[in-house]
Amino acid sequence: MKKVAPIDQRKADHIKINLEQDVRSALTTGLENYRFAHEALPELDLERIDTTLNLFGKKLHSPILISSMTGGTSAAETINLRLAEAAQECGIAMGVGSQRAAIEHPEQASTFQVRRIAPDILLFANLGAVQLNYGYGIDQCLKAVDMIKADALILHLNPIQEAVQDAGDTNFTGLAKKIEVISNKLEVPVIVKEVGWGISERTAKLLANCGVSAIDVAGAGGTSWSQVEMHRAPDEFTRQLAATFVGWGISTTESILNIKNAAPDMIIFASGGIKDGLDIAKCLALGSTLGGMAGEFLKAAAISTDNVVEMTKLTKRQIEVTMFGTGAETLEDLKVGKLMKEKGN
Repeated sequence: MKKVAPIDQRKADHIKINLEQDVRSALTTGLENYRFAHEALPELDLERIDTTLNLFGKKLHSPILISSMTGGTSAAETINLRLAEAAQECGIAMGVGSQRAAIEHPEQASTFQVRRIAPDILLFANLGAVQLNYGYGIDQCLKAVDMIKADALILHLNPIQEAVQDAGDTNFTGLAKKIEVISNKLEVPVIVKEVGWGISERTAKLLANCGVSAIDVAGAGGTSWSQVEMHRAPDEFTRQLAATFVGWGISTTESILNIKNAAPDMIIFASGGIKDGLDIAKCLALGSTLGGMAGEFLKAAAISTDNVVEMTKLTKRQIEVTMFGTGAETLEDLKVGKLMKEKGN
């Protein structure tokens, strides 16, 4: 019988590997194939560009999401608190990492609890959807939400990561029906997200039929969790298995378009390889409501709260200047014929 690393050790490994190793996908986001139509006479005042929006009952100053990353260790607690403090100051949304560690070890709950310094942010709880096939149900989902006083629950999908992980949880049978049950019973919105391999039209239709409130595409083009698992593989067999899938997945751009085709009314969060405000603006123009980043925020939070704030302010300004340069005064204006696909792509 294989010896499986404790959850807290796994989370610590994940932080260390993401900070120290090259874990990028071999694929690109697809955003490089798009550019905005420049307006030399935008007829706008840059200082009156409006990036605010309302989502799930909260007002955001900018369509930026600090994507779900971590929790379950003391280092993760420091990172989460820095991220949350910056999110509070800048008025943006935030998700925490998988709370399974704290469900099974309640003493770790504090590493996810950020409301004490971020009372107003749009905050997402997080559990692995596959755990619904391993004894989890509505009670654990409620615990995750209540633990951090979240505004919504993310159920994340990571079949490839589980399949290449040493002793991963790989029974994904019948999950759609269980996600539907949670979506119907939970009083807060349920968001389903991938972790870096994107969303197909088939999956988007399944999730829409489940009644989820939003889908986070987490497309290929950024962090590859098979690469992360490769770096923590316990043996050569597992290492080679994980390394095989460095080029796996559906790009962020394709994933957004897949959801638009399959479920036109679905709220979309765009993440996966997004590096700046221009990328977020492209995702918004393609039909997303928020643009999420993880790796860049993790690196900033490893240094200080101020670094996260500065990065957020820069990202917001990049979105504003993009809107200014395209003649879009509001986020809705950005979605009207501003984006062009490069010929030949």
